[in-house]
Amino acid sequence: MSGATLLSDISSRQNTQQFRQEHWQGTYSQYLDLVRTNGKIARTAYQRVYDMIIADGSYKIDKDLIRYKFFDDPHHNGEDAIYGLTKPLMELVNVFRSAALRYGSERRVLLLHGPVGSSKSTIARLIKRGLERYSKSDDGALYTFGWKEEDGTISWDPMHGEPLQLVPVASRAEVCAYLNEGRANGEYQVEIIGDVCPLSRHYFKERLEKANGDWTKVLEQIVVKRIFFSEQDRIGIGTFQPKDEKNQDSTELTGDINYRKIAQYGSESDPRAFNFDGEFNVANRGMIEFIEVLKLDVAFLYDLLGASQEHKIKPKKFAQTDIDTVIIGHTNEPEFRKLQSNEFMEALRDRTIKIDIPYVTELNDEHRIYTKDYNPQRVRKHIAPHTLEVAAMWAVLTRLEEPKHHGLSLMQKLKLYNGKTLPGFTAENVKQLRREAKHEGMHGISPRYVQDKVSNALVSNALATSLNPFMVMNELETGLQHHSLIPNDQLREHYRQLVSVVKEEYTDIVKNEVQRAIAADEDALTRLCSNYIDNVKAYTQREKVKNKFTGQDEEPDERLMRSIEERIDIPDSRKDDFRREIMNYIGALAIDGKVFNYKTNERLQKALEMKLFEDQKDTIKLTSLVSQVVDKDTQEKIDIVKSRLIRNYGYNDESATDVLQYVASIFARGDAKGDHHK
Repeated sequence: MSGATLLSDISSRQNTQQFRQEHWQGTYSQYLDLVRTNGKIARTAYQRVYDMIIADGSYKIDKDLIRYKFFDDPHHNGEDAIYGLTKPLMELVNVFRSAALRYGSERRVLLLHGPVGSSKSTIARLIKRGLERYSKSDDGALYTFGWKEEDGTISWDPMHGEPLQLVPVASRAEVCAYLNEGRANGEYQVEIIGDVCPLSRHYFKERLEKANGDWTKVLEQIVVKRIFFSEQDRIGIGTFQPKDEKNQDSTELTGDINYRKIAQYGSESDPRAFNFDGEFNVANRGMIEFIEVLKLDVAFLYDLLGASQEHKIKPKKFAQTDIDTVIIGHTNEPEFRKLQSNEFMEALRDRTIKIDIPYVTELNDEHRIYTKDYNPQRVRKHIAPHTLEVAAMWAVLTRLEEPKHHGLSLMQKLKLYNGKTLPGFTAENVKQLRREAKHEGMHGISPRYVQDKVSNALVSNALATSLNPFMVMNELETGLQHHSLIPNDQLREHYRQLVSVVKEEYTDIVKNEVQRAIAADEDALTRLCSNYIDNVKAYTQREKVKNKFTGQDEEPDERLMRSIEERIDIPDSRKDDFRREIMNYIGALAIDGKVFNYKTNERLQKALEMKLFEDQKDTIKLTSLVSQVVDKDTQEKIDIVKSRLIRNYGYNDESATDVLQYVASIFARGDAKGDHHK
């Protein structure tokens, strides 16, 4: 295919009708008709942001929590998805809602406060990218205006102002009444707030004189066009990052005099000799992000306060200028503490809505952060099961506060937070645990540190075909020595201890997996189950069991039943209840015409697997894996177990061998769970 053919193919797929619609230009009266039909066009910046988030939909997590799909980044396949943090994100959306309804929070600076790497910038980036996308949709359309010049060119408003602001104050009520006619109660009412920028005010006055004071004639010289927000093109989205204090200059925020044009226009305060290119000017009608907002010089803060409280900025030697923008700043803990102790900052504290953005404290959410970066599409090397899970487990443990509840370990607390059930803990207890730990997630290890260590482990174990949990745990532990954000050795030691806690948990997980792989003989499990059920049935109905070999009636086999029940900690005093429960369950199924399958009862399945493992462990001679001599028969059995690990649990050949050898070495030390009944 030639280059010309490729371009012609692409051209044939272009939607020129859509392009014309998106790049609409028209007269002022046509714009009024558009607004009368669809009042959303004239929304404020906060209303637009709120509607954009709501447009993606939401779902309930429980009776108190709503998850907004916008933060799952559905438009970019979850590239910037925020995992967890549902409560802080709800708070954020509630502030947007309040501001959209003009309840007062539109006059505040939104401050996202949290530890480094807790996704504050990601939230701001999501909103910025969202606005860019939303402004291109029919629902998010917005317009600006320009002035027809005598030579046929158009001077566009430099701050992309709202065309309705051209209506003089005296006539606004009448124009709004016309625009809102027939609008339903729940819909936004069009309001005209604020004034156009000084340059457009200058043009307006100039032309009003020529039109003998008839402002409607002035509007005939206006061209209205649709605009799209773009951070790159500096339309509607501004970003400000403070430099060092000596180099901070407020013109970066509010624009600057164009000294070359002063000679042409004769005055410093002529708006035609001014560059409306400060971040606030750029961000009009959209949003501005302040990175590390509390590092701003105190002089800048007055600009920030005016912009939030009054929706006005005051450029140097220049008239006040109205702006309509969402102000989002973010900062971390040390900077925020300085704010609290600095009396100059009191005015800012008073006009700030602080939203804490903590680290994730649920294992599944943290795990998803890492699987997004390290998955088969992005990493060539095989990542052994549980590798990223143990990294996530350790990261979350560093963020949790020691439970006040007597007898509850940090690992158990992690499991409760992750939705596991523990005897004696209800959902209400878990909420209470969270309430007690007020600063949970505001300290600990950041996901960035873990990501760096996983990357190191991938590079430094170049010869291995797979990355396993031990490689990652070693990196996590050795990196602590040089971690600059850990304030003292006591905390460093605590984090080290947590690596051991995670190793212990990992050992339990893989022992269980190997046990299940050895006991994954379906036929043997089914035989064992039916044998158990026959005995339980006879026991509960006080009958005898027919011996399949001798044909004799015998007493139910108590030893067999107990050897299975003990595996799942059923005490002798509870065995009758447990057996009755099983029989009732089977009976209920029979009434529905269903047949009992041990897989539907998780506890029984686990008990049967553990019993079968105990019976088969010795025939496989797992411990012989630790020695170098393995006979052919044992090797075949080991290969079967290995293939089950690969098929059922996601191992590859190397990682399955590693895990078998690791578990074998534990059994060789006599540390198998089954070797000592609880």
